[in-house]
Amino acid sequence: MATPAKTQKVDELIRRLDEAVALDMEPCCHKVKDVLHDLCSQGIEFIDDHFLLPVEGRYARRLLHRDPAGRYTVLVMVWDKGQGTPLHDHAHMWCVECVYQGEIKVTSYDLQGDESAEVVRFAKELEVTAAPGDAGALIPPFEYHTIENTRETPAVTIHVYGGEMKWCHAFVPVDGGYRKELRELTYTS
Repeated sequence: MATPAKTQKVDELIRRLDEAVALDMEPCCHKVKDVLHDLCSQGIEFIDDHFLLPVEGRYARRLLHRDPAGRYTVLVMVWDKGQGTPLHDHAHMWCVECVYQGEIKVTSYDLQGDESAEVVRFAKELEVTAAPGDAGALIPPFEYHTIENTRETPAVTIHVYGGEMKWCHAFVPVDGGYRKELRELTYTS
């Protein structure tokens, strides 16, 4: 059950995000990143415990808030030991990701050529290990990446999307590059 202090912090998060998403995309993403960094680097736990539970066999993806105007959604994702994503995009939607607990490894990639090709190629750009309060913005076309928990203990991240991300493309390794597959996304209960 959420405590009044946790509820207050989540309410503060939503209020500050409402202000941030009123800006154009790039300034909006930077403002959202600042909001998440500020709240997550304080060391104050404000996410209710049921959002923080890992799920066996895959990462947990839980909806924390859906903006009534459809401008953004806030998700809490839990990554147990060894869990991660395939190389994927964000359906050309902006996103800001921030570590709430634990540590994750984020690897970004640059698309080489045309995404509509049968086999696409990527160049690895940057690998970052992120800890609580570390946040990054994905602004299309810079959106191709993987996320992975390389630690023994679960990691928790907060993701703010510029809408509701119900699908993405995953890129499956094949000879000569990657094959693009449409993946429908669901929420974990």
